[in-house]
Amino acid sequence: MDPAKIRKKIGRFRILVIGRANAGKTTILQRLCNTRDNPQIYNSAGKKVDITLLLTCSQRGLHDIETEMVFESNPGFIFHDSRGFEAGGVSEFEKVKTFITRRSKETNIRNQLHAIWYCIPMDEASRSFTAGENKFFSQCDTGSIPVIVLFTKFDALYDVAFTKLRKEGKSRKDAKELAPGHAEESFADGPQLKFLKEVRWPPKCHVCLPNMDKDGADCGILVEHTAGTLDNEVLQQLFVSTQQTNMEICMKYAVER
Repeated sequence: MDPAKIRKKIGRFRILVIGRANAGKTTILQRLCNTRDNPQIYNSAGKKVDITLLLTCSQRGLHDIETEMVFESNPGFIFHDSRGFEAGGVSEFEKVKTFITRRSKETNIRNQLHAIWYCIPMDEASRSFTAGENKFFSQCDTGSIPVIVLFTKFDALYDVAFTKLRKEGKSRKDAKELAPGHAEESFADGPQLKFLKEVRWPPKCHVCLPNMDKDGADCGILVEHTAGTLDNEVLQQLFVSTQQTNMEICMKYAVER
């Protein structure tokens, strides 16, 4: 089906983004949508919300997962945000679970949730899963909605590897060049991926995203992996044609069709 016809039929691609505070969620969405601007915010009735009022509500601990975030640079995406579960405990988890269940039962594909991005930051000292994240992957069945884990701020592991290499006697130049590869090798055998393989409801896949705050950052791997998790060909074409950061994947899926 022609992408223009798909967009006319379905509208926009809807993603739930879950993650604790300072997980780098907004930065990644800005990269995907090719902008540095903040998103426009709409309530569940479709009415635009004053972002200053939203910030005040967040400071008071109020949060509405039904709120829609849309970037003017790419209005083809709708994002819903969950702050993660450490902030709201059981209540927040149940809200997210209810939201996912309800959206999965929507008969109109326009209102369905099409993908879930779960952000885990790698710059925190423990670099481990919180109790809330354990709970999500142990108790939350998302059905046909694919979950992709985003290991954000992955470059923090480069710093760890750099320090280790320096202690082993490598020069600063060599340590800097070797650090990314060493970090990726160590991570592949680390506890995070082991955990994801052992949970009851594992994600479809994971991606490691370093340096997303830098100019020229590339989120092409996120685009490619997300597209690969979509079993519905129409949704796959919608996602691929909506994203604007990876033209190669557009050509790839156009050829495969």
